[in-house]
This record gives sequence, structure tokens and C-alpha cells, in this order.
Amino acid sequence: MTDFRSKQIASVLREEIDRVLSRGLQDPRIRGMITITAVEVTPDLKRADVRVSVLPEEHQELTMHGLRAAARHIRREAMGRVHGRDMPQLKFVLDRGLKEQRKVLEALARAAAESPAAGPDADATGGPDGGEPGANDGVVEGREGRAAPDPEEDAT
Repeated sequence: MTDFRSKQIASVLREEIDRVLSRGLQDPRIRGMITITAVEVTPDLKRADVRVSVLPEEHQELTMHGLRAAARHIRREAMGRVHGRDMPQLKFVLDRGLKEQRKVLEALARAAAESPAAGPDADATGGPDGGEPGANDGVVEGREGRAAPDPEEDAT
């Protein structure tokens, strides 16, 4: 029961904090694009870790400082829709996961661009076995994408 309730409150909190941030705050330190990546509420519903990503990177440190300073205001604004005895204290945490994921994807894209287009088994004709490009060695595609034996080959 507590796990369900904490997930439910986390979901509502995420929506409400996003709504407050999208309306804007008066703090000049809070700049850039702020994305709420996750909200994790403790089982006792006393604290909520709000994970955010800030772009561009040069604004993230100052924006995080501003968000931490505005946490009480954001909490008070979000209180309206979160029904319960206590509203969790908000703790803003910088989530570096999206940036790390982007770096990995860029590295993979660079590696794919630098590698040769054909695999090591391919020859000059384009086929893996030296035949015509796209030759399927007597196998045709079935309806579900599985390989099925060629019916002409069985007739011999």
C-alpha cells in the first residue's frame, strides 16, 4: 500500500512541479531548459528527490542553486493537488543520465560513421557469399518474418 501511494504522489508531484516550472519563477538564476526526469518519494512520504536535467550545461550549476533556493515556494505551489496529511519536502538533484546517454550515442554514431559500410565477410559484389547482392540461398521470408524453405527447391 505504501509503495503504491508513494508512486501515486510522485506522479502527481512531477506534474505539478512541471506546471510550476513551466509558468516560470522570478529567480534570475533559473535559466535554460529544465526537464524533470524522475521524482522519487520516500516510503514515509516525508521527502521527494526531484531529478532534473538542465540544458545548456553552462546554466546547470546556477539553475540548480536557484531551484534549491526556490524548493519551498515550488512545494507550496504544488500543494494544491497533492492530497494527504503531509507534503513531502522537495530536494532537487541534478540528473546527469541524459547527458551521459547522449555522449554514448554520439560516440556510437561516430564509430558507425568511421567503420566501413560493408561487413568483413562481404566482397566486391556486395553479397556475403560472393553471389548476387541480396541472394538468400534458397530461403524466402515467411509471413511473420521467419525464414521458410523455398517451395521450388523441394519439388526436385
